[in-house]
Amino acid sequence: MSVQPRRIRLKPWLVAQVDSCRYPGLQWLSPDHRLFQIPWRHATRHTPVSEEENTIFKAWALETGKYQEGVDEPDPAKWKANLRCALNKSREFQLKYDGTKETPVQPYKIYEVCEQPGSADVVDDDDDEMPKLTDLSINPRIIDPAPFSSFPTHSEENPFGRHMTPVPLLPVTSDLQAQSFNGPVNTLQDLDSLPPSAGPDLMETNSVGEIQNQAEPQKYDLLSSVPLTDLDLKFQYRGRMMGSLTVSNPQGCRLYYGHLEPTPEQVDLFGPVTLQQVLFPGTSEIQNQKQRFYTEALLDVMDRGLILEMWEQDIYAVRLCQCKVFWSGPGMSEQGPPNPMERERKIKVFSLNEFLQGLILFQKGEAPNPPPFEIYFCFGEDWPDRKPKEKKLIIVQVVPVVARILTEMFSGELSWSTDSIRLQISNPDVKDQTVAQFKELQKLLQSQHIQGPWTPNVS
Repeated sequence: MSVQPRRIRLKPWLVAQVDSCRYPGLQWLSPDHRLFQIPWRHATRHTPVSEEENTIFKAWALETGKYQEGVDEPDPAKWKANLRCALNKSREFQLKYDGTKETPVQPYKIYEVCEQPGSADVVDDDDDEMPKLTDLSINPRIIDPAPFSSFPTHSEENPFGRHMTPVPLLPVTSDLQAQSFNGPVNTLQDLDSLPPSAGPDLMETNSVGEIQNQAEPQKYDLLSSVPLTDLDLKFQYRGRMMGSLTVSNPQGCRLYYGHLEPTPEQVDLFGPVTLQQVLFPGTSEIQNQKQRFYTEALLDVMDRGLILEMWEQDIYAVRLCQCKVFWSGPGMSEQGPPNPMERERKIKVFSLNEFLQGLILFQKGEAPNPPPFEIYFCFGEDWPDRKPKEKKLIIVQVVPVVARILTEMFSGELSWSTDSIRLQISNPDVKDQTVAQFKELQKLLQSQHIQGPWTPNVS
């Protein structure tokens, strides 16, 4: 155990370290000693300690009492996180350049020393409900993680790309493009056989144009009209939406934070390369300094991430990251005890067949409500624990798109009329009007059995 952390003024201490020239790469960049450079090579919990022996990060951990030589286990990644958080909280330093976010990566950062009156290194105490760092659920450091071999091997490469970052929150729309499907699902066929009165009129688009042959009405095929493997992801940091995206990879995705992506040789560490790689949003938009500090402490141990895998239309989750993960989903009460995920153990978090059976019961009037389908993952804090999700540092909501669409369809919330479908058509120009007039003339000629100049004369 380390000793009780000591409160140290960061600015005079760090300025003195730059002046001392004791640490390789830590140096002034301007004659007035305003800009300085800190070497910032990415560290993991598997970085050899010998490479981190003489760094400013270790010196800060020793100075603040968060590390005792010969007592605590060396943790270079944690040392780096501690100094980064201290710099982010301080108003006397401003980050001017972050080479770790460049491509290719530049292993250093540049800070400016800012003049601030009074004590600028005091920790914000404006949120008494913020969890203490000791309350966050993070596994102890693991030196040699056991090989993880429960992933199936896919021969094809991921066609959706190796990397996708969460995008700003967008209005939810229903994507009804046909998706690939491998294997039967009897309950979907049962839904398709329901009488026409079971749902809204699915063919009102005929008022726009002759979409189908009136003499031979086509049967609406649910199986080919809903995306069976799409997942909607929403990232919330203490109730604030930080980003959302839809994952359309039939294999699933990996949620992680950092710079490490999987390779065929590192499946045991990061999962299959066929998974879509999804980065957690950063903390730059978090205004509360204490919230940012604790959120970064959790993100710093999410290098290996959480895997959401699709298997026979069900969703399985595997926690790889050091940050502990708790979850709730269909059939689970949010008033129950915390539900942690065991590390490197695959668990089913959503069953499509069970959902469809519940939807059929609801449609037949044998259940009062449609079955739930939202899944929530809480990172680093107990969940469920009778506290609202809005108080949690990091919550990820996962929604199977097929479940959302079918629920809206059979509960009457999804209107299939023409004014609910966003048809992308430009306003007509002069040429479009000319074409429309030719079409109208053609209909008149055909109705009067008059042959036009474009109709061959058959004798």
